[in-house]
This record gives sequence, structure tokens and C-alpha cells, in this order.
Amino acid sequence: MGADTPTAIELQPYNPAPSPQANQDVEDATGGGHEMPSLPPVDGGKQAWLFLAAAFMIEALVWGFPMSFGVFQNYYTTHPPFAGSSNIAVIGTCALGIMYLDTPLIMALNRTYPRIARYSTIVGLLLMCLALALSSFSTTVPQLIVTQGIFYAIGGSVAYSSCILYLEEWFVQKRGLAYGIMWSATGLAGVIIPLVLEYLLTAVGVKTTLRVFACAVFILTAPIAYYIKPRLPIPTVSAARKIDLGFVLGKPFLRYQLFNVVEAVGFFLPGIYLPSYARGVLGANPFPSVVTMLLVNVASVFGCVAMGSLIDRLEVTKCLLVSTAGATLGVFLLWGLSDNLAVLYAFSIVYGLFAGSYTSAWPGIMKEIVKWGTTTKNEGEGKSSGGGVVDPSMVFAFLALGRGVGNVISGPLSEALIKGEPWRGEAFGGYGSGYGSLIAFTGATAFVGGGSWVWKRLGWL
Repeated sequence: MGADTPTAIELQPYNPAPSPQANQDVEDATGGGHEMPSLPPVDGGKQAWLFLAAAFMIEALVWGFPMSFGVFQNYYTTHPPFAGSSNIAVIGTCALGIMYLDTPLIMALNRTYPRIARYSTIVGLLLMCLALALSSFSTTVPQLIVTQGIFYAIGGSVAYSSCILYLEEWFVQKRGLAYGIMWSATGLAGVIIPLVLEYLLTAVGVKTTLRVFACAVFILTAPIAYYIKPRLPIPTVSAARKIDLGFVLGKPFLRYQLFNVVEAVGFFLPGIYLPSYARGVLGANPFPSVVTMLLVNVASVFGCVAMGSLIDRLEVTKCLLVSTAGATLGVFLLWGLSDNLAVLYAFSIVYGLFAGSYTSAWPGIMKEIVKWGTTTKNEGEGKSSGGGVVDPSMVFAFLALGRGVGNVISGPLSEALIKGEPWRGEAFGGYGSGYGSLIAFTGATAFVGGGSWVWKRLGWL
């Protein structure tokens, strides 16, 4: 729990010495004066928890909707005027992929021009609502790609960026836990939103569903957008800041990013194929098939919070090892050998707990890269493009970019993996179901995702 008047350590939590950038922020905000403003406490207090509650809700709505696109895809492929159209899946790919891929650009704009970041949440939410409203008037798939896909993704990125930007200011010692709580909202939304959308689509159709959801987003977020605000004063100077991106080509980040991308390529595959596996291989009815993904999402809520707590206490590669070991064993032993629905449900829970918590270890990576950037600069070895310390929010942005690359690759790759139903009838359980190569690939990428633990032991990180 931080004190009412913060120390220099609180202004730059990763560096025990006062941060030049933090000192400059305060100086800019006070017009060059030397009096330190009174700031609310970090890691607790009313304002910090209100911020986290608001960020939780925005996380749920921004990411929960595109994560639930499978409900819309099923509707669009079976109802006019979209039935029989090609590229329906591209709508969901654009919505989710672009939100990952444009994160560095959005975050850099907010960091370069910090005064606009204060308003980005409400602007982004309004763009999301507008995109959903426009998509309700769409009559062709290309129109849906532009509105429900691209426009929604841009609005979501703008709305979400400030949550990451300001969480770094509100939480220090409990930062990992705060990230875990916020990111667990996606799993919770992955349970609630698909059920709500399925009901609305059946009851009132797609046009009304999109309009109702647009209104719901506005009603739920407009009152809380105010609480997505900085803890530190916003600089009054209007000059743009330079962003230091030298870490992107640094060996430590490149190595973490390599494992991050590989893990992401396989991570999304169960989300795409578990329901169809339950129906086509195990003969489950539609609802029991959907339960597989509901269990993944519920388990990921607990996994994210648990990992967030661990990352505040343990070294990052040990946390990644925990995620990797659980996900790898779950894929190879439970999904790979599943021949009934009970075993597949067990896999869904294990996968949600462990694979779903992988990104909750990112705060540890962010801390490591900031520490590396500070050390190399102090030793005169840093290759800086901006002249300042590494910004943790930019480290997050490029980790998200890597995950977006994995997401984009996973779609067409998965189709190639199951084409021709390899190993069908030639192996036991899931390996002989026609999904064998997909299962093996998912397990292999989960295993490689924890490679940073090995590299750390070898002294390469």
C-alpha cells in the first residue's frame, strides 16, 4: 500500500533511483516548480480499486465481443442475406487480429502525446458503439468486415490502451495481480457474452442484437470511463515526447518474443476446434459441445488471477514454466487421449487454467526488459531511439503485436493441419480422430512457449 505522498520509487517502480522521465513528468505538470504534488496511494485505496474495476469492465466488453464471434459466424452462415457468402470468418479475424497488431501504434501515440490519452477511453468506446450500430445496417460481408471487423477493432484498441497505460501508475507491488484481475475479465466475458448473443440472435435477429449490444456497451461504460485516469499529473507542456524502441531489437526481448509468438500460434487452436471435436468425434449435442469453450473461459478467470499473484512473487521464467507445463501435459495427455466428453471437459479446465494464464506473466517480462534497458544505458550499451528509459507499456504493446501475429497465422495453419484428416484410425483417442496433427502441434507450441525457462538456466536471458 502506497503512502499518500509517493516516493521516487513509486514514480519509477522498476528503478530504485528516481526516474528522469518521472521527474520530468512532475516538473512539466507543475510548470517547472519543485513542489511535489500530493498523489493518491498506489496498490490500494478507493481510487486505485475504482480504476481497476473500470478497467475490468472495459476489458470484458472490448475483448469479449470479438472472442465470441463464433456465435455470429454460425448465424451469418445459416441466415440470409449472408448465408453462402465467403470470407465470413475474416470478420472475426479482423476484429481480434487488428486489436493485437495495432497496439504498438496506439500506445506510442498515447505515450508521445500524453494529454490525448486521458480521452482515448471514451473516444474508443464511442467508436466501438458506432461500429456496431453501422454493422447492423450491413447487407454484405465486405460491409461487415469494415464495420464489425476493422472499425470495431480500431475503437477497441483506442479504448483499451489507456487501461494498460495507467495501470502501471496505479499498481506497483501488486501490479501482476492487478493485470491478472483485469485480464481475467476476458474469460468471464467469454462465458456470459456468447450466451447473451445466442439468445438475442434467436429472439430478435442480428440487426436488433447489434443495436442492443451497442447500447449496452455505452450504458455500461459511459459512467465508468471517468475512472480510467492517470495517477500522475498530465504534463502541461505541448511538445511531443520521443519513444524509446531500442529494446525491440535487444536480445532479451527478441528471445521472449520468439517464445511468445510460437505459443500464440497454437494457443488459439482449441478455441476454434473444441466444439467441432466434441460434436464430430464424440457425438455430443450442440450445447454440451459449446460447454467445452465455456469451461476454458471459466478456468482462465482463475488462472489469470493466480498467475498475476505468482508473477509478483516469482521470477518470470518460473511462472512461464508453470503455464507451459500444465498446458503441455493437458494437451498431450487429456485432449490427445480423450475418447469421451468427461475427459474433454477435464482438458478444457486444465487448458483454461494454464494456457489461459500465459499472458498474465507478461508483467514479469515487462519488468525484465525495463531492468535490462536501464542497465545497458547505465553501462553505455543501450541502443536508444528516444533517449529515455524503456517504457513498460511499449513492451506490452509489442508483446501484444507478437500474439497478434500468432493469431493471424493460426487460422490458415490449422486448416492445413486437419486437411485430409491425418492419422485417422491409425492411433488411439484424439490422435486417431482426424485432429491428431492439430493436437500434436498445439502441444508442441505450448511446450516451446516455455523455452525462456531453459534459456534462463543456460544464461542466455
